[in-house]
Amino acid sequence: MLSPTSGTSVRERNDVLQYDDLVFAWWDQRGPLAALHWLAVARAPLVPAPSTGDVLVDLGVGGGLMAPHVAGYHHVGVDITVSALQVARAQGVVPVRADVGRLPLGDGCAAVVIAGEIFEHVRHLGAVVAEISRVLSPGGTVVFDTISATRLARTALVTVAERLPGGPPPHIHDPTLFVSPERLRRLFAGHGIGLKMHGLRPSFVDYLRFLRERAHPVRMLPSRSLTTVYAGVGTKPT
Repeated sequence: MLSPTSGTSVRERNDVLQYDDLVFAWWDQRGPLAALHWLAVARAPLVPAPSTGDVLVDLGVGGGLMAPHVAGYHHVGVDITVSALQVARAQGVVPVRADVGRLPLGDGCAAVVIAGEIFEHVRHLGAVVAEISRVLSPGGTVVFDTISATRLARTALVTVAERLPGGPPPHIHDPTLFVSPERLRRLFAGHGIGLKMHGLRPSFVDYLRFLRERAHPVRMLPSRSLTTVYAGVGTKPT
């Protein structure tokens, strides 16, 4: 297992138990989950401003890293990992332990669904997209980011990045689950939801400072390329 001192993992790729191993790291912005903080900041501008009483469902909520960015929403976090939900609860998130492909939530209950870095971890992607579509209210917004199913993404985010500070922890991803933009677009279109997408890349200047000082966050900058990390939004028809 991975520990704060070992830095190594014997878990299989994409084993959910890794998040129990990493529970110490959710709010360590210099630790093995640092990049999730960078992505949360990049995701925040895509979330529409809330109206009174609006519910935001955060799939794969982890330690609740979106909580500082979604004030004003009734923030419901769904995850399968109990230890992560306990951390999220301390951030004011309403925790729900469930599989993201079988949500114990009512139809049309959510003004916003966030699916941050979750699509590349599930084997039943069609079921997850169907559940997002079901729980979104008419006119509701889905906000997502994920990893593209390309050789470049596998090389950059697995072979290389798992060995770099701030990169994903070893074995956290199974590259066979990475998702092409075309596939994601097609799945959402089947539920009447069109997607707008853009690529994301780290600021090289920021990352060099992170390597040197470990005290500065790294901006994730928009790009035209959807070949590594990409993000987007979609709106459910009214």
